[in-house]
Amino acid sequence: MSQTFTAFLDAAEAAADLLGQPAVAQSWELDSVLERCPVSALSGHLLRALTTVQAYLASDPSDRHPISAGEYFARLVSSDIDTPANQAIRARGAESAAGGPAEVATTATAAREQLQARLASADPGRLVQVAGGLVMTLDEYLRTRVVELVVHGDDLAASVGVAFGPVSPDTAAVAIGTLVEVARIRHGDLPVLRALARRERDSVQALRVL
Repeated sequence: MSQTFTAFLDAAEAAADLLGQPAVAQSWELDSVLERCPVSALSGHLLRALTTVQAYLASDPSDRHPISAGEYFARLVSSDIDTPANQAIRARGAESAAGGPAEVATTATAAREQLQARLASADPGRLVQVAGGLVMTLDEYLRTRVVELVVHGDDLAASVGVAFGPVSPDTAAVAIGTLVEVARIRHGDLPVLRALARRERDSVQALRVL
């Protein structure tokens, strides 16, 4: 199993465990740490980081020009919460959470178990068609899911006052490496170097990519 597959399953386990915690159910109708996104919608969004993998594994794209995980985020994701895309993301999260906290937690655990079985024999180079009609290798798409699970898992944990994880150092490395790739695509290498080593000259906040 590839390092990315292992990292995905590790992050998925942490997310499923978090979604099952009583604090999530108790805070279900409250605001999360993300503006305009209640705990319920954030939980649904976290769940979708698992269920979209199940859905996209059934795709058979004709396009044979896959993009990287960094390109995926650079094309589809903005930190502007008012964009139509981000409004749609919040709406899909709310829709996924409509069954309530217990159903979300149960679905997440089942999805994680099913994906562990499917990924055991999956080809990392298999092409899948994902959001926006984009085509990626399965390995690259799962890198995006590691980011979503770790970042939004931390968001949800902070929202309900519990700890997220732990996730392994290898899992964190996949998430961090992907996000740095996004920063380099969006801003170039010099701004990223400044953000890492000379923050006083980081005029564009190069590392803020989500």
